[in-house]
Amino acid sequence: MKDMKNAKRIVIKVGTSTLTHETGKINIRRMIKLCSVLADLHNSGREVVLVTSGAIGVGVGKLGLKERPVDIPGRQAAATVGQCELMFMYDKFFGEHGVKTGQLLITKSDIENEKRRTNLENTFLKLFEYEAVPIVNENDSVATEEIVYGDNDSLSAIVARLIHADLLIILSDIDGLFDSNPNENPDANFIPVVKEINEEILSLCGGAGTDRGTGGMVTKIHAAEIATGAGIPTIIMNGTAPQDIYKIIDGHSVGTLFTAK
Repeated sequence: MKDMKNAKRIVIKVGTSTLTHETGKINIRRMIKLCSVLADLHNSGREVVLVTSGAIGVGVGKLGLKERPVDIPGRQAAATVGQCELMFMYDKFFGEHGVKTGQLLITKSDIENEKRRTNLENTFLKLFEYEAVPIVNENDSVATEEIVYGDNDSLSAIVARLIHADLLIILSDIDGLFDSNPNENPDANFIPVVKEINEEILSLCGGAGTDRGTGGMVTKIHAAEIATGAGIPTIIMNGTAPQDIYKIIDGHSVGTLFTAK
C-alpha cells in the first residue's frame, strides 16, 4: 500500500448500489462525500477519473417506476433521464469545490476502433490539461448487446488501461473479497491481498449484485484482472465511507488489494 502515495493518475469506479438508496433515488449525503474527496485529490495535483454507474437506476427512481425495466427501450429511456440527473448532481457537487467536470459516454466500439480509441485517449489528456475531472459512464441510451461492456467495473479497468492509470479503486457494497459471502456467513474470512487471480479466487465470487445494479464481485474480479494485467494495482473497497480513499493514498491498508503484474 505504500506505493499508493505516489499514484498520480487514479480511476475510481462507483456503482449504483453505492450511489442510491433502496428507493433507487440518489444517496445525496454519500454522493457529496465522494465528490468532496475526489475534488480534494484533484486539488492535491492528482489526475482523477470517475467511472460512474447509476444512470438507469437513478432514472427509474426519478420516473417513479416500480422496478427496473426489463426491455431495452425501457432501460434506454430510464438511462437518458437518469444520466441528466447524475451529471447535474456531479457538476453541482464538484463545482462547489471549484472543480470542473466533463462527461464521456463510452461504448465498446469506441475502444475497439483504433481511430476512436485514439481520439478518446486524446480527450482524456486534454481534460487533464484543462484541470477537469472526466466523468465516464457506458452509453446506456444507445446500448445494444454488440457495443456495450455490460458493466462499469470492466469499463473502469478498460479506461484505466487506456489512460495508463497508476491505480484503480472500485467502490463496492462490501469491504472487499471474502472466502465466502459475508452477508450469508458471519464467519467469512476477509482477504486483504490477492497476488494472482486464479481459479481459486474466481471460485469465491458470487452472482450478480443488487437489483439496482448489474454487477457483483465476479465483475469486479474481472476488472481487477484486466487492470493488474496492464500493470495497474486495483483495490476493491467499501463505498459507504468514501473518505477511506484518503487512507489508501496515505499508504494504509483498505479493502482488498490486487497487486499489479
